[in-house]
Amino acid sequence: MDINCVIVDAADPERLAAFWSELLRRPVVGRGGPYVWLERRNGLGVGFQRAGQAAGAKKNRLHLDLESEDPEAEQARIEALGGRRLTEYDPGGFLVMADPEGNEFCVIPKGPVELDDEGRAHYLTGSG
Repeated sequence: MDINCVIVDAADPERLAAFWSELLRRPVVGRGGPYVWLERRNGLGVGFQRAGQAAGAKKNRLHLDLESEDPEAEQARIEALGGRRLTEYDPGGFLVMADPEGNEFCVIPKGPVELDDEGRAHYLTGSG
C-alpha cells in the first residue's frame, strides 16, 4: 500500500487550509462536503476535514517533518502565518511548531539530521 493523502481534522478547515496552503506553497484546489483540499504533489494529497473541535492538550500521535534549507528562517514565516513554536520540545533539539489549531510539526534541515546518543538533534544555532 501507499499513502494517498494526509487528512487533518479541523474545527475550521478553511482556516487551516489557508495556513498550510501558504506554508507548503500548495494552492487550495477543491472543496466538497466537510473537506478542503490542497494541490497534490509527488503523489501525496493534503486535506482538511471538519471535525468539530481543535486538537486538545494531548500530544499528537502523528506529525509531519517539513524540510527546509533554513529551518530557523522558516520559524518567522510560520509565526507570521499564525503558527507558533512549541518551546517545551527545545531540549530535544528539534524545531517543533504548531499550526493555528495546535497540530504539531517539525521543521528540519534538508539532508541527514545528526542525532546524539539520546536522540537529540543539534541543527538549531540559537534559542529560537
